[in-house]
Amino acid sequence: MPRTRVHNLNISLDGYAAGEHVTLDEPIGGAGRLFGNFDGRFIHGIDDVDAPVTVDRALTTLWGQGIGAEIMGRRKFGPQTGEWPDDGWQGWWGDETPFRTPVFVMTHHPRPQIDFADGTSFRFVGGTPQEVLRMAQDAADGQDVRLGGGPSSIRQFLEADLVDFMHLVVVPITLGRGVSLWEGLGDVADRFTVESITSPSGLTHQLWNRTS
Repeated sequence: MPRTRVHNLNISLDGYAAGEHVTLDEPIGGAGRLFGNFDGRFIHGIDDVDAPVTVDRALTTLWGQGIGAEIMGRRKFGPQTGEWPDDGWQGWWGDETPFRTPVFVMTHHPRPQIDFADGTSFRFVGGTPQEVLRMAQDAADGQDVRLGGGPSSIRQFLEADLVDFMHLVVVPITLGRGVSLWEGLGDVADRFTVESITSPSGLTHQLWNRTS
């Protein structure tokens, strides 16, 4: 049965996975230290990357395996708020998106779909987590759906008990403030088995698998 998955979500020791205010200059809202060791070259595998295969890089490659669609929150797509401005914005990634699948951007403000030659399409949709997940599952054509973040949108799906797997990367820093993944989710771990492995880099990878 297709799963709903989270991958490569970096989180601080005090539970924050993003900063509070996203801007053009700070896409992660001042929480850039969370990604100081992230090597995004490995999200599509190790075959074409001329670098050693490490624990961190091997786990990074799970990001794209078996994924047919992604769901993301609006702040992951861009810094704009309210009605969409006529500024030509097509996401942080320019013409070279990493997704290569349909991507459902959760927003209260409609916008025409954006299509790219690499197979990525940004589809701007409203609705409950259950409704958006059904749209993504239909587009995924039997493959899994990835929840791409940010933490606020992932928290909505956790609250609705719709997440089957999470790969969290605990970065050995504290931020003191930001957007927490865990706010209001005190009993969430009861629904998962959790395995942890700490790599030589100091990152701790947590693999959360839903138990029922």
